[in-house]
Amino acid sequence: MKAIVQDTYGPTDVLRLAEIDKPVVGAGDVLVRVRAVALHPGDHFILTGTPYLVRPAFGLRRPRHGIPGR
Repeated sequence: MKAIVQDTYGPTDVLRLAEIDKPVVGAGDVLVRVRAVALHPGDHFILTGTPYLVRPAFGLRRPRHGIPGR
């Protein structure tokens, strides 16, 4: 499946379209097809890693957690 991937903090240039493995759906889970999203101004802080106070929650040098999408 296709996903927008962020491997490091920075401007929108750090985002890339990549082919990733489809997540395994377990009991009690659902897989949702996403066609569009809305972004909150706070998402900009997560993307850029600023202010630096957000980094302990999301990863010091790069984002820790992936959020798969199509």
